[in-house]
Amino acid sequence: MIYSKKEGMVLLFSSPIIKNLENALNGSAAKQRIINENIANADTPHYKAKSVTFASELETQLSANKSDSRHFEFTGNRNSRVITAERRGGDMNHNGNNVDMDLEMSEMAKNQLYYQTLVQRINGKFNSLKMVVKGGK
Repeated sequence: MIYSKKEGMVLLFSSPIIKNLENALNGSAAKQRIINENIANADTPHYKAKSVTFASELETQLSANKSDSRHFEFTGNRNSRVITAERRGGDMNHNGNNVDMDLEMSEMAKNQLYYQTLVQRINGKFNSLKMVVKGGK
């Protein structure tokens, strides 16, 4: 467990793993909002579907302890960003929008599995902290 003082408060949950999991959960929630927006606007004339890029940003968040001089440096940015952009290409519907419901539904299913996996992982970290606080019981 890492303890650090910031503005007079002790931060119990400031480990890099928990921060990365938190960033990943935030990114997954942002992706879900965009998928919901795309589905809600499937019949809106001239609406352009949006997409979220988070996985590539998550890779820059990863860090490791360098235990050997031959290891590469990890220089990830600690600030998480979620990038939203209009989806290019795809077939235009009769009303001029490019929302593909099959694609949106499959993206939603993948994102839900990803989110559930992250929640299970962060629950495991909190259970480990709980066990430490209880003295291994």
